[in-house]
Amino acid sequence: MDSSSIDLRSPIDLNADLGEGFGRWTLTDDEQLLSVVTSANVACGFHAGDAATMRRVCELAAERGVRIGAQVSYRDLAGFGRRSMDVPAAELAAEVAYQIGALEVFARAAGSRVAYVKPHGALYNRVVHDEPQAAAVVEGVLLADRTLPVLGLPGSRLHEAAAAAGLPVVSEAFGDRAYRADGSLLPRGQDGAVVTDPAEVVERSVSMARFGVVTAHCGASVAVRARSLCLHGDTPGAVGLARRVRERLERSGVRVEAFA
Repeated sequence: MDSSSIDLRSPIDLNADLGEGFGRWTLTDDEQLLSVVTSANVACGFHAGDAATMRRVCELAAERGVRIGAQVSYRDLAGFGRRSMDVPAAELAAEVAYQIGALEVFARAAGSRVAYVKPHGALYNRVVHDEPQAAAVVEGVLLADRTLPVLGLPGSRLHEAAAAAGLPVVSEAFGDRAYRADGSLLPRGQDGAVVTDPAEVVERSVSMARFGVVTAHCGASVAVRARSLCLHGDTPGAVGLARRVRERLERSGVRVEAFA
């Protein structure tokens, strides 16, 4: 690794998927994760979440000064938004705007606002390569708020469409997900797609934040320049791992702060 690539002046945001419960079912430790992250991707009711959960997470995030992001997805509660769906563009755009608007009500009631948008699961992966679906997501964001940043994978069709429409784009990286040589994520159904060794997750996170590189599943070194690092909240020991990542970043001289 070339030390000349280090730029400690560049801050990194830590985001996590939160509010991923429904009714009496809970998945993430929202309160504890909100003490670590700087941005919260809040489920908007289509893959997880409900009105009461959205309100609670927005209130907790606002109390802690954590930015609130709308995590939009396909309408797929049963599949947790991880099943790819062929949704007509106009319908998808309307559903994206609907989800953002629902979360905005609770964010504003808590004294905050929706500060950005991030797709979830199958929709996130689909808009990396699918131009029509990416354009539909962007149309939905524009319907809701023409100033909202779009958080996603660098080089994705989503970012291309958002930039073309004048929306700010924010690049994201994953410490606990395996990468392919082209910079895309290894699909979850493949062996090794999720990095489970906590020490490895920490090292990969620091490498991406300080050097802008990560080792791909095939062993190649891949450039990953990101402003935000995702810490999945639904993995075992998620809170402890998130704390380890943040502590190590800060000890390495990386400033941890929200992008929005």
